This record gives sequence, structure tokens and C-alpha cells, in this order.
Amino acid sequence: MGDAFIISGLSFLTVAALIPLACMLARKTGFLDLPGGRKKHEAAVPPVGGIVIFPVFIFSVYALGAPDKFFWFAAALLLLLVTGALDDRFTVPAWVKFGVQFIAAFLIVVPGGTAVEGLGNLMGFGPLWMGWGGIPFAVIATVLLTNAVNLMDGLDGLAAGKGFIVLFWIGVCAALADNAEAAALSAAFMAALAGFLVYNLRHPWRKKASVFLGDAGSLALGLSLAWFVIRYSQGANAVMDPFVVAWLLAIPIYDICGQFARRVSQGRHPFDPDHNHFHHHFIYAGLTPGRATAAILAIAFLTGSIGVGGMLLNLSEYVMGYAWVAFLLLHIYMSMRPHRFRRLLLRLRGRTAE
Repeated sequence: MGDAFIISGLSFLTVAALIPLACMLARKTGFLDLPGGRKKHEAAVPPVGGIVIFPVFIFSVYALGAPDKFFWFAAALLLLLVTGALDDRFTVPAWVKFGVQFIAAFLIVVPGGTAVEGLGNLMGFGPLWMGWGGIPFAVIATVLLTNAVNLMDGLDGLAAGKGFIVLFWIGVCAALADNAEAAALSAAFMAALAGFLVYNLRHPWRKKASVFLGDAGSLALGLSLAWFVIRYSQGANAVMDPFVVAWLLAIPIYDICGQFARRVSQGRHPFDPDHNHFHHHFIYAGLTPGRATAAILAIAFLTGSIGVGGMLLNLSEYVMGYAWVAFLLLHIYMSMRPHRFRRLLLRLRGRTAE
């Protein structure tokens, strides 16, 4: 763990040092995320965060001693980084991006050995083993999570901050389970994300983000979280129960399910873009982007603590599972009429829609 501490520190410093250089190069070459349309930022911002974070993370893992079959995860990451960077620069057709996501998910699941073996006793009728279905389930779940994180990347610091929180709880579980591999890899990844958040998260010394993850970064982040939660909730590497994963990823999963349900009910394509995501409700309720991000990350931390806390307290898996589903259905109900969310948030702030 001493080596992990040193390499994590170097990961943070490397990302923090490379971000300004990457932004300088991006501005010189015109590789910028321009405002306009659905994009509400005020000035052109380099979308190079992912291009810096993930090569540093991959190098850190190999410096630590990469786990078995990590090569396939690294290959999938690089595939999404290249595709996402091309999309950030030239715009790649949606069907191409979707197809590449399935290829990347296939790489980490089949040759990479990251299939889902079981979901635990989520229904109360005994352990739910996936058998042969564990492979397609893991591929589809990975693609959905990749898209969920990509759609969540709408406020400064939100997607990377959420990823940091998920990795924090995985690190806690790893420490409690005395799993050095999971603890070291999550620490290295957290450090790389922290180096990026210095420039992307709004704080007293930075009024707005000077760099974005870009599609390259948000897609790679979603794939990475899928790899982490599947690998460390299954088999010999497990440091947490499967139901904990659902609570760790509650916010992006709830959001994408709510959006899909609302759009389909309106006769629209489930992937049609709009401004009714979870984070939009906080903005429409009058919160600044910085406070909206802080509020959502606090909720994400809370849902993670519920999952990990339930495991540590040995609460029944099906109780935790049914509670998660109940909140999902409530979220879908609220999402079907976005004004419900906004009225609720306004009331919590002591204000009215008028």
C-alpha cells in the first residue's frame, strides 16, 4: 500500500500538471467545446480531460502491477477515448458511438472476464445466479451505465465528482475486506480524477470549469465504473455485495431510466436530447451550477452510504433491493412530469414557482 500511496500521489500531480498543457495545445489547434444549442457554458472550453486522465490511470495500474486481463480493459478504454475524441472534434454518428460502446463492453466482459455471476438474494427467494446470461447482462449493463454517465455530464464537476464518490466507497469496502488490489486501483483512479477536478469543479478559487471531460472522458468514465463495480462485486475479487452496486450507481441509473420512461411516454426516441435531466431540475429551481453539483454529489454520497451501510449492518439483501426499486419507481413517477421535481426543490428552498 506504500507503493499505491506514492503512485496515487504521482497520478494526481501528473494529471494536474498535464491538464494546463493539454488545454494550451487544444486552444492552439481549435479543439474546443463551443457554446450554443443545448450547451449553456459561456465560452469555448477544451474537452481534453478524459484524454489526460485515462492514459495516466492506465500507466498507474501497470506501475502498481496490473491485475489479470487488465489489458482488455485498457484496450476498451483507448477505443472509447479515440471515438469520443473524434466525436468531440468532428461529431460521430450516434449509431457508430453506440456500436463502439458495445464493442468496448464486449472486450471487458468476454476476453476481459468481467461477467456478472450472480445478483445475490435480491428478490428474497434465494441467490439469483446468472449462468450463461451473465455475459449479455454485463454487456448491456455496461453500455447503459456508459450512456448514463455520459448523459450525467452536464454540470461542472458532476460526472467526475460522481465517479470519485463511487470509487471512494469501493475503496472503503476494499479496505474493510483487506483487498489490496481493489484499494490500490481505486486510489489511483481517484487521484487521477482529483487532478482533473482541480480545474473542472467550481470552488472558491475557480468560478467555472476551465476544462471538460469531453465525450471521450465521460464515455471512458462510465466504462471504468462498470468494470470496477462488476469486478469487485463478483467472485473471488468481491469486496461488496451486488446490491451495494445498485446504491452506488443509483443517481445515473435513476436518471437514465426516468428520462427513457418520459420520452417513450411522449412518443419520442429514448435517446432524444433535452433539458429535463436530474441536474437540470436543480438549475431550474434556482440553484447555481456550483450549488447544484454540490447538492447532487451529496445525494450520491448518501445513496452510497446507504448501500455500504446496509452491507455492514447485514441488512437483508432483498430489503435493500426492494427499497432501491421503490426509489426508482418514485423517481420515474417524478420524471414523467418534470415540474414535480422543480416544485419539490422550490419547496425545500422555501420558495414557490411564482
